[in-house]
Amino acid sequence: QVQLVESGGGLVQTGGSLRLSCAASGRTLRGYAMGWLRQAPGKEREFVSSINWSGSTTSYADSVKGRFTISRDNAKNTVYLQMSSLKPEDTAVYYCVADLGVVLSGRNEYNYWGQGTQVTVSS
Repeated sequence: QVQLVESGGGLVQTGGSLRLSCAASGRTLRGYAMGWLRQAPGKEREFVSSINWSGSTTSYADSVKGRFTISRDNAKNTVYLQMSSLKPEDTAVYYCVADLGVVLSGRNEYNYWGQGTQVTVSS
């Protein structure tokens, strides 16, 4: 059984930065892409970013391009999301996901989900 555990969320002012982490336990997710989704209150869940197993392919939502950077450390079974120049509209619960493939955008289901971590950006 694989568990994804997110950390690093919190409250930050507009323009600030946060780094989210997602650690996978249970087994090594060899061949799995990992990524992040988010859901703001009253809005649909949306894709944020993903990275493939080797780290050679990353994907970002247009709304976060140039501000967010995804990376992973396979030795630690962990994926990171460095978020900079944060805006109030980035406020959401951020979920870590993992699934086979290269890019995780455009899907409704994923093999593994985390419980989510709250990110709040104050204006």
